[in-house]
Amino acid sequence: MAKIAYILLCHKDPAGIIAQANRLTAAGDCLSIHFDARASAADYRQIFEALKDNPAVVFARRRQKCGWGEWSLVEATLEALKAAVGAFPRATHFYMLSGDCMPIKSAEYAWAFVEREDVDYIESFDFFRSDWIRTGIREERLIYRHFFNERSQKKWFYRSLAWQQRLGLKRKVPADLAMQIGSQWWCLRRRSVESLLDFIARRRDVLRFFRRSWIPDETFFQTLIRHLVPDSEIRSRTLTFLIFTDYGMPVSFHNDHYALLLGQDYLFARKISPDALSLKQRLGELYTRRGQRFQISDEGRNLFRFVTGRGRIGRRYAPRFWENDASLGRERLLLMVTCRKWHVAKRLSARIRNVTGLHCVDYLFNEDQTALPDLGGIQTTLEKRTRHRRALVRMLYDYWQTDRMLFCIDPASVELMQDFYKDKAEVRLLEIECAFSDQDLIGHARRTGLAGHATAPEVMDQLLQTIRYDLAFESEQIRECDFPGYTRMSERQSEAANARALADFLDIPLGQALNIVSTSHLFTD
Repeated sequence: MAKIAYILLCHKDPAGIIAQANRLTAAGDCLSIHFDARASAADYRQIFEALKDNPAVVFARRRQKCGWGEWSLVEATLEALKAAVGAFPRATHFYMLSGDCMPIKSAEYAWAFVEREDVDYIESFDFFRSDWIRTGIREERLIYRHFFNERSQKKWFYRSLAWQQRLGLKRKVPADLAMQIGSQWWCLRRRSVESLLDFIARRRDVLRFFRRSWIPDETFFQTLIRHLVPDSEIRSRTLTFLIFTDYGMPVSFHNDHYALLLGQDYLFARKISPDALSLKQRLGELYTRRGQRFQISDEGRNLFRFVTGRGRIGRRYAPRFWENDASLGRERLLLMVTCRKWHVAKRLSARIRNVTGLHCVDYLFNEDQTALPDLGGIQTTLEKRTRHRRALVRMLYDYWQTDRMLFCIDPASVELMQDFYKDKAEVRLLEIECAFSDQDLIGHARRTGLAGHATAPEVMDQLLQTIRYDLAFESEQIRECDFPGYTRMSERQSEAANARALADFLDIPLGQALNIVSTSHLFTD
């Protein structure tokens, strides 16, 4: 049976560390603690006195003064790891934690999870080819020597780097190592840890190399485990759920994230906000619970991108260079139909095509599978279509030899609508308002990856409120643009009212418009 030895690096909150230690060891696991030597001596004494008689707790023999991005973090981890290997001979796995981590599954679930496959869990991606590093220096982390801390000694850090670059003082990566990078929150099997400790005892050159690299806790273990363990025995992922913002900062979780966290396919989460006392209490009680079942939905990161992305979608205020003099033409009429329920807009588009013979295209800039003629490759991807939007539409006019065309567009694509309205052509917009039941919104959330079939009801309730508000916001945003030639159809309106709106939009007789909208299943889901 699995027995996990947790490697805990911490520097504050002695009461929280004591509670964490008691909780983890009460479930049957063990813990090795490294408490930062820079932190309060009184705090360390409080932790030591409270836990010294617990046989499942051990302390690192030497405490390091830790600095973010420095080798000291790796050294502290190694000290705690060595203490755990020696003190807990029955430990089968070693799991790296910080003081900001909390379990989001029970111990029972965690043991079954690590026993499921005989593998190590550690993120490890090619250092030079992957895009794991989002901001800051990249290969400079390795090929130059770092003597100063970028956060506390910024001037000297970059001055030293500039001097080495000017003097050509690059150094070589150890020839037998393929440098890797990934999260520092890993879970390793005992034999992998023992192989690693034996390797670094023999290879002092490797230690010297990493000692002067920058942020080695993201490269040291990742590189050596990939070097020592067969690829088939490594899962390149962390078992700790964490999210980073666009600026590379970790997201904190709060009291109302309990249901969300339990649904993620991870064993722990960080960072838990220091003020999330209720969340900490509930997660603490969860770890020792027996018979707890979990529904894994794993939508957390998609949800974060969705919620934080609202209102942060970029705008542009000048034409792209390829769009200069790329007008559709003053003599042409462009008709846009926007509706969140794509199938409703497609049905209307098909009816318009059949009744009037107008050339209609379904969701030209939103759906990969939209049927289009061969236009020399510009139509092949959504990225190309959007980048060359006016050129694409102009080519469609020319291909069909027409001056009137209609396409469907998603309500979120307001920037595209605004761009076409700036053209010299006559542009009109028809918005179709639909009613959305909770089941409609749940289906939308699942299709877009915001939720899964196992998403907790509490999470789904909060998500539905957000989506419903988002839909209302999109419609309001379109109206606030005050587009000329804007008309509106609605599921709540009579067929006569919708026919008048469509007749104005298409500039066709009312009887013909009524024939189009009278289809019985236009708004049917």
